[in-house]
Amino acid sequence: MKRILLFLATNLAILLVVSVVFNIVIAATGIDAQGSVGLLVFCALFGFGGAFVSLWISRWMALRSTGARVIEQPQNQSEEWLLRTVQQQAQKAGLPMPQVAVYQSPEPNAFATGRSKKASLVAVSTGLLQNMNADEVEAVLAHEVSHIANGDMVTLTLIQGVINTFVMFFARIIASALMRGGDNQRGGGFAYYGVVMLLEVVFGVLASTIVMWFSRQREFRADAGSADLVGKQKMIAALRRLQQGKESQLDGTMLAFGINGKRSTISKLFMSHPPLDERIHALEQRR
Repeated sequence: MKRILLFLATNLAILLVVSVVFNIVIAATGIDAQGSVGLLVFCALFGFGGAFVSLWISRWMALRSTGARVIEQPQNQSEEWLLRTVQQQAQKAGLPMPQVAVYQSPEPNAFATGRSKKASLVAVSTGLLQNMNADEVEAVLAHEVSHIANGDMVTLTLIQGVINTFVMFFARIIASALMRGGDNQRGGGFAYYGVVMLLEVVFGVLASTIVMWFSRQREFRADAGSADLVGKQKMIAALRRLQQGKESQLDGTMLAFGINGKRSTISKLFMSHPPLDERIHALEQRR
């Protein structure tokens, strides 16, 4: 219930801030608020605003969603090893030390998130620690550290902001054309907003293939980064270990930075992670 209330409050706050900023921009530039340019400005403010708010609170939301505990004072040798390993990898990658957390889950998984390289988080499940040996866990940690080093969180936010902007914009332009015979002005009552919502769903699904493509590419890059940090054989061993287990049940948000992605039975276009076989093959081809 708290998560739902937080989600609603966050979106209301975004809408309020975007409305205020939109009015300031319109007043300062003299752009026609009812024209296509004004609509594009509004969609951009809302699309990027939502994406960046999600990025800003991503670390907090990740901890809340998984119940992960940030390791501040190691309670055992395993936690000491985790902190030491991430610290060494971060130094080698030229990064500030990220937060390190552990969460309870039988599924072997890990993720990295955070609004910047200076405010990042690497979290691993207890299932990962229990089902992998030290070399394999080390490779998984290096994979997540590489996500941070590659700036994947910020890049994905920018891509998502662009996607949000044009999904909102074209949905409203087409809805206006359908409902008003070509008039681009916003408005039109419940029927208009019903068409907008339907078009946003359709365009959103189609546009998600772009986001998923980038997500698959960054997994290959993070695998390569792990190979550079700890050696490709360790990363290959970790991926092969994952092949032996069942697919992760984490939601899409965590899977965006997880080590183990779900396979889509609909189409590879909608997969956030490449098949493990392809990732292993890509690493085997590296010299």
